[in-house]
Amino acid sequence: MHSVVVGTTGVTAHDVLAVARAGARVELSEEAVAALAAAREIVDALAAKPDPVYGVSTGFGALATRHISPELRAQLQRNIVRSHAAGMGPRVEREVVRALMFLRLKTVCSGHTGVRPEVAQTMADVLNAGITPVVHEYGSLGCSGDLAPLSHCALALMGEGDAEGPDGVVRPAGELLREAGIEPVELREKEGLALLNGTDGMLGMLIMALADLDSLYKSADITAALSLEGLLGTDKVLAPELHAIRPHPGQAASAANMLAVLKGSQLTGHHQDDAPRVQDAYSVRCAPQVAGAGRDTLAHARLVAERELAAAVDNPVVLPDGRVESNGNFHGAPVAYVLDFLAIAAADLGSIAERRTDRLLDKNRSHGLPPFLADDAGVDSGLMIAQYTQAALVSELKRLAVPASADSIPSSAMQEDHVSMGWSAARKLRTAVDNLTRVIAVELYAAARAVELREGLEPAPASRAVIEAARAAGVGGPGPDRFLAPDLAAADAFVRGGGLVAAAETVTGPLR
Repeated sequence: MHSVVVGTTGVTAHDVLAVARAGARVELSEEAVAALAAAREIVDALAAKPDPVYGVSTGFGALATRHISPELRAQLQRNIVRSHAAGMGPRVEREVVRALMFLRLKTVCSGHTGVRPEVAQTMADVLNAGITPVVHEYGSLGCSGDLAPLSHCALALMGEGDAEGPDGVVRPAGELLREAGIEPVELREKEGLALLNGTDGMLGMLIMALADLDSLYKSADITAALSLEGLLGTDKVLAPELHAIRPHPGQAASAANMLAVLKGSQLTGHHQDDAPRVQDAYSVRCAPQVAGAGRDTLAHARLVAERELAAAVDNPVVLPDGRVESNGNFHGAPVAYVLDFLAIAAADLGSIAERRTDRLLDKNRSHGLPPFLADDAGVDSGLMIAQYTQAALVSELKRLAVPASADSIPSSAMQEDHVSMGWSAARKLRTAVDNLTRVIAVELYAAARAVELREGLEPAPASRAVIEAARAAGVGGPGPDRFLAPDLAAADAFVRGGGLVAAAETVTGPLR
């Protein structure tokens, strides 16, 4: 199995996806082990001094004014984990928890946290054993990091709480560690705090959303091209020279993708035929501008993610000169903002896709297609309610676009008086990405049927490849009314699994 080596300078998005989704093994580099040991020596030296140092020999948050005597410090570290593991609600997904744990390990290995090498190795061992702590939906305010989610992970390292084993069954974490031959950790000064003070949950979800949205934006370009064909629209608006005079890179990429899909189509350019129209509707003509703006948003979010992947987020941190200093780097604002920004872009992409679908179904605007693409309109309702479902999903996308990061709720006796709500932004973005996939699947279903109903005119070779692959994947074609939910589920699986993009790329080559 592929292994990911964690050093002192951060990891890549590819590494996160490999561990979170593909179960890649995790190894610590020699450099990381040496950095861990060196930072730990600094913490041990400070712990031996009578002067109070936050996180080493004091309480936490609003209780930071109390100096903790040496004999109580191990208990202090255990207590912070137990008390902070206070999440509620449904379990979050396995891939999210694995990303959360791996990213915390990444920061621990930076040498800025003061955690012992054996604790870091235990974190890697738990990941490699396929043990996934139970983490709950609610508990993080996205400031001082994702405290409750990370605490549930740290609790499992101590052999406490519940976790899911490699067989998918939830059991006591102590049992799972014992069966895997992993010794529970005995936390020492600074270590409890270091295990739960970071933006790892929201960052992990951002990285996975970026990967999913990268595929969905390509998918949306393909379905927009199919809709343009189904509506007998013009591809002249996709000409590179038109997009060069408004030089947004995402817009140019989206237009190029649509043009590649439409190459060789007999369905384009008929907007001056029987029912002449000067221009296509905005949802068709402006598809590259809307999808392109979303692509540029992805690029900005990716830059933020890359910076955060290179960061060591903890408080306090061990600096190279031996100082241990408090800071505010755990605040989730940079990540929270782009998570919310992506939810806005996802909502708009879904909205324009739904408008194209509705146009395909409306006999007054579809330029010769049957009402609702029905086989025998009146006897058959066709795709009428598929559009209702799509509209409901778009309405939900709009609600999910309301920013979580614009909110703040004070905590810890007003010590933590301005928080990012980044975890909440990440959770709603996951739902938005999920729903956007379904919205694009409905457009694919309608556009493919519309193209097939244009008898006597051949679609582009790429469009034909997409339709044939969709049919092979169980996405049904035109005909009398039938139980529609299985067809829509098949279309969803086709988009979600990458089949749509793969089918188009057999003709177009790699899309941008």
